[in-house]
Amino acid sequence: MKKTIKKSWMIASALTIGMAVLTPLQAGATSVEPTNGVTVQIEQQITGTITSFNGVGVGIKGRDGKNYYISFSKFSDEQLKQMRMNIVEGQEITVEGGVVEHYADFYTFEDYKKELPKNVPNEELTKLEKMFSEVKKLEKEASKTKEMEEAEKKYEEFNKIWEEMYKITKPYIIASWQPQPFKEFLENYGFSENNIVIAENDKKELKDIYEEWVKLEKDGQEEKSKEKMKAFKKVLQPYLDELNPPETFEKYIEGVNLEISTEDLAKLKDIYEDIQKAEKDDNYELYNKLSTEFYNILSQFIIPPTFEEYMSRYEFKVNKADSKQLKQLYEEILKLDKKEDSTKVEEKWGAFDNILEPYFEANREILISASKLTINGQEYLPR
Repeated sequence: MKKTIKKSWMIASALTIGMAVLTPLQAGATSVEPTNGVTVQIEQQITGTITSFNGVGVGIKGRDGKNYYISFSKFSDEQLKQMRMNIVEGQEITVEGGVVEHYADFYTFEDYKKELPKNVPNEELTKLEKMFSEVKKLEKEASKTKEMEEAEKKYEEFNKIWEEMYKITKPYIIASWQPQPFKEFLENYGFSENNIVIAENDKKELKDIYEEWVKLEKDGQEEKSKEKMKAFKKVLQPYLDELNPPETFEKYIEGVNLEISTEDLAKLKDIYEDIQKAEKDDNYELYNKLSTEFYNILSQFIIPPTFEEYMSRYEFKVNKADSKQLKQLYEEILKLDKKEDSTKVEEKWGAFDNILEPYFEANREILISASKLTINGQEYLPR
């Protein structure tokens, strides 16, 4: 578990920031001294035990006792699919690769460029590369920022630049876009696999809307295109509800497992159903407003974890003196949180994190971009 960015006990363990900022030499990689006097970093080999797998990389505990995160970003989707079948926690893995500074470095401009159409001119690529560097810088800065408001500002700027990049690439994407035939587009939803039959009149209406949507997309008429897709989803919604029935309030509240008063249960049910309707109507402003209201009521019945339960989420143990200080701060935070004294809560969480900082530092993951993997004696090289 990593250091918290949001300082409320209800979400402190859910919202985390990346912590890994190590140079290659700190990670113990080998280097050589060429005749011209310039030091060149070469890739290192690590053997360890897999501790976690998230689909695109693994956490491992190295034989050297250090923690590593190994990214598979250089490998193809086909290779990842094959590897997923062979990766098990507790299994030994040998990795060759280079150390990177930050999680953001796993996705390079070259990776981004591969996703673009081939018809993007060099002068536009030059602009995009500069903008790409800026978004990566903002991403790193935001992940290291302790204050939520400051982090949010950086992410807002991050999103603005991505939007500008999309504006540059969109004409080229549209020009090279080959829309799926309607039948194929509809099949992607998986209705036939689940024996859901779409009425012929609805299918005809959907086909007409889809073809109009394609024309609007090709003409770059974004607003009209969005409205057309809304109309498409409106016709399709009953079939989508049959395919993925919305979770009932009763089922949801059963999973929450809280003792809630009858009066508040009735309020929550009404709001829950309104939230589902707002989501169907794509009314995100109302959806967010109602969701906040829902969780404000629900939060009154959530019992915060004890200090010992909270600390058990960390992979490391703290010494007795630090544990005593942390427990005192944690209990003060819970009292202040009930009074909704957010300023003082933030200050206390800051003091809490400062005590834990050396432990985070000592347990920081070393980030490796893998260029060769050996699992169960089978070698994998990027394609």
